[in-house]
Amino acid sequence: MSSSVPTFDELIHSCTRSAVHLEMRDSYAVDNEKGRIAAWKDGFRHDPADRASWWRPWLDLMSETVSRGVVVRRARIVSEPVTEYIRYEHSGTFTNVAAGEQVRWLPRRQASDIALPGNDFWLFDEHWIHWNHFAGDGSSMGPEISEDPAAAKLCADAFEAVWSRAVPHVQYEIH
Repeated sequence: MSSSVPTFDELIHSCTRSAVHLEMRDSYAVDNEKGRIAAWKDGFRHDPADRASWWRPWLDLMSETVSRGVVVRRARIVSEPVTEYIRYEHSGTFTNVAAGEQVRWLPRRQASDIALPGNDFWLFDEHWIHWNHFAGDGSSMGPEISEDPAAAKLCADAFEAVWSRAVPHVQYEIH
């Protein structure tokens, strides 16, 4: 890593065991997704047979990371009935799974007694945290990187508690 505070790319490329991601929002206003969401609203759906058309370079990065032996898991806590954004996200998640990510969904009502961090995060090798900060409208406020051991333990414990209750993507039905 080139600096004392690594970037997300440096963290994902240097992790050796695990990369876990917890998403807790019902809507995101991520600039690079606006065109994809509009197309989805107009009826576009990814063709499972046309891998070349899927979201790049993210899926290539996940495939490369998993091929190095890193276990990549993503858990999403969602309100039910789900938002339109979650419907969009769910419809394309098979591409994440095909790239090697393990993905699970947890209805928010089943997370009430889990101590959760205040923000979405990535946790790399149970050490480095990449916090994702969002404004109320879902727009990104930028990341923050931390290696605070207490925060890393909170994230690891929260993720495992969510993961143990969550439903694998192929079994989760949108409500």
